[in-house]
Amino acid sequence: MRFEGRTIWITGASSGIGAALATAFAADGANLILSGRRPDALDAVASGLPTQSLVLPFETTDSDALPVAVETAWAWRGGVDMLVNNAGISQRSLAIDTVPEVYRRLIDTDLLAPILLTQLLLPLMAERGGGHVVAISSVAGRVGTPIRTGYCAAKHGLIGYMDALRAEVEQAYGIKVTNVLPGSIRTNVAANALQADGSRRGESDANIESGIDPAECARRILDGLAAGAREIIVAEGIEAGAAMLRFQDPERLFDLTAREGARLAAEREAGGGPGWRPDPAKVNRE
Repeated sequence: MRFEGRTIWITGASSGIGAALATAFAADGANLILSGRRPDALDAVASGLPTQSLVLPFETTDSDALPVAVETAWAWRGGVDMLVNNAGISQRSLAIDTVPEVYRRLIDTDLLAPILLTQLLLPLMAERGGGHVVAISSVAGRVGTPIRTGYCAAKHGLIGYMDALRAEVEQAYGIKVTNVLPGSIRTNVAANALQADGSRRGESDANIESGIDPAECARRILDGLAAGAREIIVAEGIEAGAAMLRFQDPERLFDLTAREGARLAAEREAGGGPGWRPDPAKVNRE
């Protein structure tokens, strides 16, 4: 069993990719620290695991709560072998309509929170002689996708932080660093996304509903981690192609995304301006 006996800490573990990762890691012998905002949901995940688990609820953007959380997590089994920064929130709104508070929340949740938690664990991992930091970014961390400007900014930033961190700690301290770039995974990410005014969207997208099953996503991530991959892309079709196109032919990618942006802008104008919402059936499908 590839992760037998290891202690793995997952944020955003109550549902979606986080819960699927907890199940997959436990099936492979790991002990889990499960964090998120909803203790009941975390307890439900923990109850189904065959290995030991610690439910450690906290709000990832509450920087004052992080030192105690790190101390508790580290003391549970004498260290943390792997941190999986998974907690996050998405966006579904054009920049022209989006209030500043949405950007602040996206940056706080998707970029600053994982950085601050990682920063607290780094000295402990270095002193211990190694560890592994994983960030669940997104294909949107490489491709600038319409109606996700704040989300893309945060996820691009997270990849940049992790890549630079790897350069500092991989050889110097034996700390592995891995970016994971999922595409459309069948979770509540679109339903929970922020709209232009900061409210919860409340409905999914067609591409999310037809996306990769979370259990399959988790399996691919574990396979990549076990193989020592520094970057793992979990995407299919046009999303997988776009991730590669960003380096192979960026001008073509920019043309493709600009056409999608123009379509959404025209839909907005026809739909009444700032009160417009993107049609879930058409998002990223044309």
